[in-house]
Amino acid sequence: MSLAIVHTRASLGVEAPLITVEVHLSNGLPAFNIVGLPEASVRESRDRVRSALINSHFEFPSRRITVNLAPADLPKEGGRFDLAIAIGIITAAGQIEPEAIRDVEFVGELALSGELRAIPGILPFAIAAKKAGKQVFMPEGNVPEASLLKDLTIYPASHLAQVFRHLVKQEILEPAIVGQFVDDNPDLLLDMQDIVGQSCAKRALEIAAAGGHNILFSGPPGTGKTMLANRLPGILPPMTEEEALQSAAIASISNKGKISEHWLQRPYRSPHHTSSAVALVGGGSNPRPGEISLAHQGVLFLDELTEFDRKVLDVLREPMESGEVCISRAARQAVFPARFQLVAAMNPSPTGDADDGRTSSEVILRYLNRLSGPFLDRIDLQVEVPRIPTHAFSDEIQRQGETSAIIQQRVIQARNRQLQRCGKINTEMSGSDIKQHCSLNQADRQFLESAVTQLGLSIRSYHRILKVARTIADLQQEANIQREHLAEAMNYRALERLIRQLKNN
Repeated sequence: MSLAIVHTRASLGVEAPLITVEVHLSNGLPAFNIVGLPEASVRESRDRVRSALINSHFEFPSRRITVNLAPADLPKEGGRFDLAIAIGIITAAGQIEPEAIRDVEFVGELALSGELRAIPGILPFAIAAKKAGKQVFMPEGNVPEASLLKDLTIYPASHLAQVFRHLVKQEILEPAIVGQFVDDNPDLLLDMQDIVGQSCAKRALEIAAAGGHNILFSGPPGTGKTMLANRLPGILPPMTEEEALQSAAIASISNKGKISEHWLQRPYRSPHHTSSAVALVGGGSNPRPGEISLAHQGVLFLDELTEFDRKVLDVLREPMESGEVCISRAARQAVFPARFQLVAAMNPSPTGDADDGRTSSEVILRYLNRLSGPFLDRIDLQVEVPRIPTHAFSDEIQRQGETSAIIQQRVIQARNRQLQRCGKINTEMSGSDIKQHCSLNQADRQFLESAVTQLGLSIRSYHRILKVARTIADLQQEANIQREHLAEAMNYRALERLIRQLKNN
């Protein structure tokens, strides 16, 4: 047979589209051509594959070899196609039966000696192959990551000759053991019990966890804002297997190193305030995920919020609403999930404390104006974190607060009520969901509208107050939103009240 068809997959964001490798051997002067929009790294596979076959003691065909990577309009890059091309050449030369590779996919980069090298981004490949019901041959170095999946047949190989011997039934490879999740270690998560005082901030953090709301802590230095943010992952509900795999797939393609053994824990990302917009949302000629995608299903913590460039913060506005980021380039487009929970911390004044008398209202207002109105609109909870008096600190140390485990149970119960009610958490409710599940009586509606008018808030803020009030009612196991829930939700608008106060001075 002079024509062979082998299957592999490309890498396109967190997707792994199927690539059909067609290898044809024809008469004519010896040549080796690869078509189908290959990048330079793919074209170079001609030399790698030729040397790997020769050094693995295969006879390289002295014929005209044409390799087509279909579909032709999808750019291909990297050495991930080497193994599939080599198997295609061997099969076209008649050394492997076509039936042996019919329900199999191949991936891996070849060394000149024929050894298989691991490739980046193997997890999206494995997920797509599992959905297609295919078996996979891959380098041994990729197996620990790919074996996170259940019900996937993986044949690990260290050399091209091993793959050949298995396909011709000379030496059968043992499938890898898959679906053996690493035991999660909750002791690695920080405990809320460590925080002294700040009961209001702790309450707001619990509400944020229960409804998936974005939260901003504002207060002088040393009041525990960062400590509070670091403890949010410990009170969030555990990730489901599907959520954990989504998060791990993003880490797999990010070139950030190996996936953590504690991959079942929600990700926590804390980029420095000098980070660029590309670092946060992703980008590059070959699009790669940014910090907001690496925080998918987890927490994105922005410390010293006002030190971030205003334009950098504004690029977060659309992903905060849509839960994804689309990066378009001339040759390709990649969509990365970015459903993260934002936690931010800042000082209310350039001097650290708005009440220290070291600066004027105009300077403070100019400092706060680094945050745009539309960006603040998307933050549901704005919480003031005051200084703790020394005597109160000593008293609080002797009293043990609630542990993260206790708070987490309340959060899980509240989220279960939300999922049973409308199939989503409160922060993801649409306009029709709000109308149906956040209804108010006439008196409470007038109370809320009056408060929103006095604070000068937008319609988006109005809806977010309703969502927060719905979460508070869920935590208290109330079927309907009460006046007290609305009052507490409106109390979490500390920064907007401070800006309004400064404008009136």
